[in-house]
Amino acid sequence: MSSDSALAQLTLQRVREFAREPEAVFWTFFFPVLIAVALGIAFRGSGEAPVQVAVVDGPGGAALADMLRESGHAEVQLLAERDAADALRRGDVAITLEAAADGSITYRYDRTREDARHARLVVDDVLQRAAGRTDPRAVTDVLITEKGSRYIDFLIPGLIGLNLLSTGLWGVGYTVVKMRMDRLLKRFATTPVRRSDFLLSFMLGRLGFLGFELLLVLGFAWIAFRVPVRGSILTLAFTATLGAFSFTGLGLLVASRAQTTEAVQGWMNLVSVPMWVLSGVFFSASNFPDAMQPFIQALPLTALNNALRAIMLDGASFVGVGGWNAIVAAWGLVCFVTAVRIFRWK
Repeated sequence: MSSDSALAQLTLQRVREFAREPEAVFWTFFFPVLIAVALGIAFRGSGEAPVQVAVVDGPGGAALADMLRESGHAEVQLLAERDAADALRRGDVAITLEAAADGSITYRYDRTREDARHARLVVDDVLQRAAGRTDPRAVTDVLITEKGSRYIDFLIPGLIGLNLLSTGLWGVGYTVVKMRMDRLLKRFATTPVRRSDFLLSFMLGRLGFLGFELLLVLGFAWIAFRVPVRGSILTLAFTATLGAFSFTGLGLLVASRAQTTEAVQGWMNLVSVPMWVLSGVFFSASNFPDAMQPFIQALPLTALNNALRAIMLDGASFVGVGGWNAIVAAWGLVCFVTAVRIFRWK
């Protein structure tokens, strides 16, 4: 056999091996399409998508809101001053407007957010056109620098939640499957160790790293960006611990039957990547259609991110984040119980 023929046969064999792996085919060809679809829905729109705006309910506020709605370029909420500020802090709107008695307008937005800068241009263009396009309407820009109202303040809680998800899945799920491949789990089958104790040890072991993990991110965020923690540190620690337990349970579930690291990597990506996109890590989950919101809000990472942001930015109490924590706890309990029932040593 010539070298050219050998090379051709070896190449053909590699192609066949790839085609015989459903996980590889899915992640190579189909998964990027699914992510593109999800992001396309989040930033959908025929032509230019309407900007998200909050108008402070006061003198002239209702007229401003109506003017912007009629333009078709903005989705407008008429809110009290405090509620408008909260909506801006949560990332639900890109900019807030407040009308003064003399007809001037104050824009409040974070210039580090691209969507906020774009919203400012769109809104001002609509209002100036309505006033005659000679820019007779006086405006004032108030750039948001208050701690807790910037994009970085929105981002840090999402990154904490994402890190808890990633370490729970990859740090636990991958380890369990590696032990199965190395036949270490098979040895436990001959001992009195119960499956529940074995799996629970992984969840408890996460506590050894969680404190350092949380302090590292929060400490860096405070030193570098002065990201605040307005709520109780104990409430924040409890919520993060609950999230760590929940995602560890999820990691145990995906690893309970997987036989190879390639298979468990596929399952972990299938579970985690949609939550990276949907759960409001890098941008508000409100970008997705209302019909998707019940599903998105029921995801454990969405609930955890909502709770962390409420504690850090709004100073929410333990009771105030109870609903979100209940969702996170329910996911962890269901995943752990299911993992115990279907787990196999071999």
